[in-house]
Order: sequence, then C-alpha cells, then structure tokens
Amino acid sequence: MQTGQGSGVIDRIEETAIAFILGLMTLITFANVVARYVFNSNILWALEATVFLFAWMSLLGAAYAVKKGAHLGVDAIIALLPATARRIVGLVAVAVCVIFSFLLLKGAWDYWANFANLPQTEGRWFPLGFEEKFRPKAWYEVNDINMPDFLRFIEPLMNDGDKYEKMPRFIPYAILPFTMALLLYRFVMAGVRIWTGKSDRIVASHEVEDELAEVQAARGEN
Repeated sequence: MQTGQGSGVIDRIEETAIAFILGLMTLITFANVVARYVFNSNILWALEATVFLFAWMSLLGAAYAVKKGAHLGVDAIIALLPATARRIVGLVAVAVCVIFSFLLLKGAWDYWANFANLPQTEGRWFPLGFEEKFRPKAWYEVNDINMPDFLRFIEPLMNDGDKYEKMPRFIPYAILPFTMALLLYRFVMAGVRIWTGKSDRIVASHEVEDELAEVQAARGEN
C-alpha cells in the first residue's frame, strides 16, 4: 500500500511538472504575441526560453510515457504468440531499449559535462572512464535569457567569480543527462516487470482502440 501511495505521489509530481512547463510555454508565447501586436515590442528571450521548455517537456514526457505504457506500439503479431514466446520477445525488446537508452545517456553526459566543468567519458560507444584533461566550458552562456539574480550564487563555483550576463548553458542542458538516466531507469523497470511476469511486453498504448470501442458502444455498433 505504501509503495502504491509513493508511486502515486511521484506520478503527480511528474504530471504537475509537465503541465507546469506546458503552461509556462503557453504564457510566455501569449505574452510575446501581445507585446508584438499590441505594444509593437518584443520579448527577446521568449523564443529561446520556449525552445528549452519544449525540450524539457518532451524529454520528461518520453520517460514518463515509458512508465505509464503510453507509447504507441504495434503488437498485432506479438498478441498471436504463446505466453512464453511473448515474454522472450518482450525481454529481447527491452534489452535493445536498455542498450539504446544507455548510449543516449552516455551521449547526453558527454555533451553536457564540459559545460558544467565536468569530464566527458572516454570510449566511443561505452564509457571506459573519464577524461583526465578537458577544457571547462561553464562560462558558455545561452543567447538571450538573462541570468536570474537568485542563481548568482553559482558564479564563484562555476565561473571563477565572474558575473554571468546570460544564463550559463549547463543549466538548461542539464535536462539531457537527467532525462536519459530516467529513461534508462524506466526501461530497466519495464524489463523487471516482464521478468517477474507482471507484463509480457514493453509499451504499446491501445488508447486509440479503447476510444474507438467506446464510440462504437455509444452508437450501438458491434
């Protein structure tokens, strides 16, 4: 019971975060439209902020959809297989997804790390350690978003005490390794569910079929 409650709380946090980001995107876009057509002005940072927020929402949503089984999938053939074969196919599929998401995590870390004054991994495909020498890039800034005053405390830590005029890139880019790690975790948990017999496939949303069935039932169709 406690596990279910905890999972429900986490679900609400994720759903609220995604909804908040979507609402913030809408608000910024609406404000910029009003500024342009009513006040003949422009919010310079609006486009860049909206792009970052859209990326955050999409990446968080992708991981969340794995957890909820909401990704679309074609399982017409899988449904014809016996239970044991479905489980084997499901385990193979989830293994491929785990490897793929692990590669995404490595790539996301390597892209973000130097922006955060951290080392990239060595190895082309799989990490073989961390690089010993690298060029710190925490001084790289985004193009238009001004540095918020409440984040000034990071300047002595990341920028040798120099002031940021714009937000440093490592802040918005941090969503990359975070969500890729979350995606990897979701696929591992999907594999655990298949292994323990709680499921026989990864994710295959039947939302459209369910809605069509409801419409047909409402119309009295077979």
